[in-house]
Amino acid sequence: MAKSYVKYETPKDVAVKALETLTIANDTGRVRKGANETTKSIESGMARLVLIASDVEPEEVVMHLPELCKEKEVAFVYIATKKEIGDACSIPVSCASVSIEKAGNASETLNDVCDKVMPLCGIIPTKSKVEHKEHDVKKDDKKKSKPKKGDDKKE
Repeated sequence: MAKSYVKYETPKDVAVKALETLTIANDTGRVRKGANETTKSIESGMARLVLIASDVEPEEVVMHLPELCKEKEVAFVYIATKKEIGDACSIPVSCASVSIEKAGNASETLNDVCDKVMPLCGIIPTKSKVEHKEHDVKKDDKKKSKPKKGDDKKE
């Protein structure tokens, strides 16, 4: 019986590709492991792809993630078991969810997976969100280039 938080059935080839992407990103990029870290990653806007196990008990541990992903327009994929996610992350325990923040060498496969699952997730990226993110990047660059308060004083 499917869990109540599972909104769609992930095609097998997409799930396999998502796990491959996770393995590569874990080695060369940045991955946040566990439901709490995944939630923080999504809320901060850093998550690019979220993998959620379909066999989590109790369901309440991850049931908020699909709605949060939709709200923040982050692609998410359901993986059959927690063990598969843990193995892909090279950790000795199972893992309820992970988020890929930086893909590293897996950027092409990450984009492929995201393109395939966005329609399944029911997410249609809005232009305003993209423009907003670009604006934030420019804003951050300006902050970095400003001198610190005491740096311009002559001695």
